[in-house]
Amino acid sequence: MFKKIIVALDRSHMNKQVFEEALDLAVKSNAKLMLLHILSSEEENSPLMPIYSSLNYYPELTRTELYQKEWDEFRQEGIKILQYYTNLATRNNVETEFTQTLGSPGRNICEFARNWNADLIIVGRRSRSRLAEVFLGSVSNYVLHHAHCSVLIIEEKKESLTATSPDTQSNSV
Repeated sequence: MFKKIIVALDRSHMNKQVFEEALDLAVKSNAKLMLLHILSSEEENSPLMPIYSSLNYYPELTRTELYQKEWDEFRQEGIKILQYYTNLATRNNVETEFTQTLGSPGRNICEFARNWNADLIIVGRRSRSRLAEVFLGSVSNYVLHHAHCSVLIIEEKKESLTATSPDTQSNSV
């Protein structure tokens, strides 16, 4: 059975569903969980990079400072989500760690899994049109084709589209 499971989380409404599947599997197989969040400018609600103008230098500095502040808050929100789910897993007697890194989600998930010697990666897959996947890419598709270990893809449930979970409400994590 699986002993080291990576759970790739983001800020989507699927976090709860992905985590619950991972927790259930970890409890049944007595596995260790590693909750992983990749900070990326491609992620939903990530701060937008300021557009620089060569006309005024001082206003750009404040835009850069604002961007840095927003990015720091974005990073902290990610940590809060990871801490929330780590606490849930720990309450269920599952040994759990978390980490948050910066980079390309698909590549970083696969690289982290290889370095951590994971035997399973669990990722969510949102319902996107084929056209959207062609242009935007798919983290789950990348992981499926590049991971060194087994991959479990959790498909989006239709009822999860309207459900709220702690990670989608920034004041509750």
